[in-house]
Amino acid sequence: MAGLGGGARVRGCVVVLLLGVLAACTAGTPGAAPTEATTPTASAALSVVPAARPAAATVVDGDEATAAASTSAALLDAAPVAVVAAAGDVAGGLTGATAAVALGAPLLLAGGGADVRAELARLGAAHLLVVGDVPDDALPADVVRVRVPSGADGAALAAATGHRFGPATPVPVGGEVDAVRALAGPEPAVLVLDGAPAPAAPTQPAPSATPSATPAPAGLPSTTPAAVPDVLALADGPVPTAALATLRALDVDVLDVPGGDPRATTATVQALAQADPAAVVAFGPTFGQSDLLAARVATARTGVELPGGGQLVFPAVAGQPGKKYVALYGTPGSGALGVLGEQDVPATVARAQEHAAMYADLTSDTVVPAVEIIATIASAGPEDDQTYSRRRAVDDLRPLVDAAAAAGQYVLLDLQPGRTDFVTQAQAYAELLELPHVGLALDPEWRLAPDQVHLRQIGSVGIDEVNATAAWLAGFTRERALPQKMFVLHQFSLRMITERERLDTSFDELAPLIHVDGQGTQGAKAGTWAALRAGAPPVHWGWKNFYDEDLPMLDPAATYRVEPVPDLVTYQ
Repeated sequence: MAGLGGGARVRGCVVVLLLGVLAACTAGTPGAAPTEATTPTASAALSVVPAARPAAATVVDGDEATAAASTSAALLDAAPVAVVAAAGDVAGGLTGATAAVALGAPLLLAGGGADVRAELARLGAAHLLVVGDVPDDALPADVVRVRVPSGADGAALAAATGHRFGPATPVPVGGEVDAVRALAGPEPAVLVLDGAPAPAAPTQPAPSATPSATPAPAGLPSTTPAAVPDVLALADGPVPTAALATLRALDVDVLDVPGGDPRATTATVQALAQADPAAVVAFGPTFGQSDLLAARVATARTGVELPGGGQLVFPAVAGQPGKKYVALYGTPGSGALGVLGEQDVPATVARAQEHAAMYADLTSDTVVPAVEIIATIASAGPEDDQTYSRRRAVDDLRPLVDAAAAAGQYVLLDLQPGRTDFVTQAQAYAELLELPHVGLALDPEWRLAPDQVHLRQIGSVGIDEVNATAAWLAGFTRERALPQKMFVLHQFSLRMITERERLDTSFDELAPLIHVDGQGTQGAKAGTWAALRAGAPPVHWGWKNFYDEDLPMLDPAATYRVEPVPDLVTYQ
């Protein structure tokens, strides 16, 4: 799809035949008195050739007038014709929307928070269709103005513009957004507000019927509204009607994005992947800043989804199921380190599926099976690199990682770094972390100081190292437009992560989770759970069930009675 830069700015002589007045490049001498044409004497087609310009992501906010001007600025470099109505005039806004869609022109609102004169000057608009009671001083002086009343019927609009219109469509109060969203050219329905007074009669007689379309003179640009096919509008809630009219005028589709994150659902991810827009314009405060939205859209455009659908680890969209995870823990080929390694790869995948299935009926969320693979294993000896951590080769882990992907299961790589740091070890598994279904888990119990060895003390890590690891993983994910990654911190003692309250949870690319690893009696585990949750940063929570060490191990129903309900349950 061509980028927005493919639309050329209108240059040279643009000729517009408006109400029998043949206007050439000179729309008027600056400072000259405006040209008024309240009642038409001819009905030749009024042509609009706006020029699109590139913008990766624009978030539109503010009042109706500001939103209208911002939408025009985001989509257009130039427009020789524009429609202007008065802010707060609902009937006039519907009339303006009807005309804008017929003309392929932007609709602006005078009298609100926007500088309409500045936007019209930027567009180079030489002719205005003015709807309703818009004061002269709200408009540039050196333009041709054609006035129609609020609530104008199809005959009046056709006479003013030379375009055909469809039948009158009454719009109930409160139904303006739906009505404007349904408008379509080249002969849009004439929207009329229910209960609005009839417009005042013009000072001179108007044509008695809708005129036939008049062929354009030679060299006049096409009357077809100029489409901008590589822009997509995103909306979380209603789009302001004037802004929506400009979108419809330019054939810009609107994609509903509940919650404001296009990565959240399969529907929005696949819609963006199919549209593959060069730019987006978003309406709603939930979209955040433009740079944040641009990164989210870049990810959604890939169409790659996580197990369970969408591109968020823990989606939270009203009316849509969230996600929970149930995982086996261990390392392939070794039953001594957890249940994951007690069987071969196909049996491990099947066992993970069985464990997750036990939880499916206990929640309305989607339960995603998972495997947490110990990628680096705490070692009693120093190893060749003196780290007291044995790294498993990527090729050793690949069979399970790939089998999990094929089965729709999530994968966590667990790091037990010994005397080295988490960032260094995470980078060693970049090949696997490039896969969309692979996240990262840090195990501070096995993080040693330079003079420590395992099992003589509980290891620990400073928060700066944790944050550095998160920052690296977030950047790695963002640069590759990957779906969000789960970022797990294992903990069973407050001393394991110093200054935990400074955990950086701001990375949009990561879903941080603290996994409570306490074992023993259920009373002791509950105490550990409560102690670790006290004063914790805003994160998701995980719970571990130990087959051999828990007295007793909770069954799935009892596990989901833990408060809050764990987002991740692992079995060891």
